[in-house]
Amino acid sequence: MKDERIIKLASNLLNYSCKLKKGQSIIIEASTDAKDLVKELVRQTYQIGGYPFVRLSDAEISREIMLGMTEEHAKKNCEYTLPMFEGASAYIGISSPRNKFENSDVPDTKKQIYSKFYGKPVHMDTRVCKTNWVILNYPNPALAQLAQMSSDVFEDFFFDVCTLDYSKMEKAMQPLKQLMEKTDKVRLVAKDTDLTFSIKGQPAVICSGACNIPDGEIYTSPLKNSINGKIHFNIPSLHKGIIHDDITLEFKDGKVVKESSSHTAELTAELNVDEGARYVGEFSFGVNPYVTKPMYDTLFDEKISGSIHMALGNAYDDAPNGNHSQNHWDIVLSMRPEYNGGQIYFDDVLIRDNGLFVLPTLKCLNPENLK
Repeated sequence: MKDERIIKLASNLLNYSCKLKKGQSIIIEASTDAKDLVKELVRQTYQIGGYPFVRLSDAEISREIMLGMTEEHAKKNCEYTLPMFEGASAYIGISSPRNKFENSDVPDTKKQIYSKFYGKPVHMDTRVCKTNWVILNYPNPALAQLAQMSSDVFEDFFFDVCTLDYSKMEKAMQPLKQLMEKTDKVRLVAKDTDLTFSIKGQPAVICSGACNIPDGEIYTSPLKNSINGKIHFNIPSLHKGIIHDDITLEFKDGKVVKESSSHTAELTAELNVDEGARYVGEFSFGVNPYVTKPMYDTLFDEKISGSIHMALGNAYDDAPNGNHSQNHWDIVLSMRPEYNGGQIYFDDVLIRDNGLFVLPTLKCLNPENLK
């Protein structure tokens, strides 16, 4: 008997997230552990009348390839792969990592070669810009362990958070979108944090199940040179196989001028990969009511209800601020009471306090109203 939750998730991914139509091609990239979902996606793609192209991967093999990767090899990989992405209408990326630290010993130079000559042209410049895409993780014991849950409880949590009513969430986000697009000055205040920047004239983009599963964020980008002050991110960030605790950044006129974390040397190396890596490409609110604590997975952590996150590096084309980079690193600050709280001001008016929206028009985004 098929798991009805997998059938529902596959339907949501194809019909709601990717909006796949008859005659369209879709690329499905997935870990081998997610084959039950992949098989259901293939079945339903055929039912729609689409053409599935499946690429299965294994993290241990991918690590081995990256260890020996040269610039020439990365460019050839891009050359072979890019036509498929340019011809596709949709993309689904599914990760089910057995070991989130598989790439922790891959040298930074190899990671940067992969990112610059394959990841950026194939994913940032083509997949993100030219397809209806969605990415997600699929439950396994390793992810359950990171979330500090039993496998059964984590699986139930996963399907709750991934199959909620995203159309209801999208409607609830409209007042915040309108307010963001009328706002000039933003101020973030929390423990070891006092940061100001402008979002004047910037579009706000609702994320309600179209590009990420789980979802639940609304983002924009700060004016590139407007950020000043200090921010301490209190949610650990697992980035390229390394856990960064207590990332603290100081900004002057948009640029990170001082940085620290539990791995400051590696943080500094990431900020120095190119000119845009020390600037911010995204500012976002997390509002998913089922996600309340970190689990070392950005797809979940950046959706924590009562959080914000900022991305170091590249800005998305639908909320551009002129910043370009091979990096796009999302880092999360929770303002929930259990994380010492915090306040957000728009043009000197308090809009969120200790993780809860206080303006009447925005209270529909508080957890009790989204479940």
